[in-house]
Amino acid sequence: MIFGRSERGKPPVEPVTLKILVAGGFGVGKTTLVGAVSEIRPLRTEELLTEAGRPVDDTSGVEAKSTTTVAMDFGRITLREDLVLYLFGTPGQERFWFMWDELSEGALGAVVLADTRRLEDCFAAIDYFERRSIPFLVGVNCFEGAARYPQDDVRRALDLDDHVPLMMCDARDRESVKEALIGVVQHAMARSSQRRAVAT
Repeated sequence: MIFGRSERGKPPVEPVTLKILVAGGFGVGKTTLVGAVSEIRPLRTEELLTEAGRPVDDTSGVEAKSTTTVAMDFGRITLREDLVLYLFGTPGQERFWFMWDELSEGALGAVVLADTRRLEDCFAAIDYFERRSIPFLVGVNCFEGAARYPQDDVRRALDLDDHVPLMMCDARDRESVKEALIGVVQHAMARSSQRRAVAT
């Protein structure tokens, strides 16, 4: 099916568009995730790491990383004929966090990527979404060579509330990323239903 068209004799389907953020620490795989699943060429705002940034850019564990996102990554994926997700990858470094408020405006939910080698790097993203009551899912990015831990251990280490979904994922793999995105949409919808039920 061609996007924006429908079967012969049926009116075109106007898809629902939802905004999802992809957050986490520096070098955790946000740009990779957006690129793995986007059906359009992703918009990237990456700059080369420089010597001037060395004192503030902690590259331990990601020594091969040579670029960093300074504003956002943007991609799009059609999950169904009537459902399109717009993906916004947030910058991971603290000096670019002022962008988060702008990017989170109108977001349905977020995927917070975590790296077990640098688990503390995702605390800021978790705190951000918790404080603003934005539904989020934690995706533990399975890097090659990184130790694998039971999900319950990771959940305890992150001090996650029981209702926050946590899953293992591979930011390079389209199907794995799609599962994470579907998971955050389902979680956000369930949270919205719970809030409506409480309100009535």
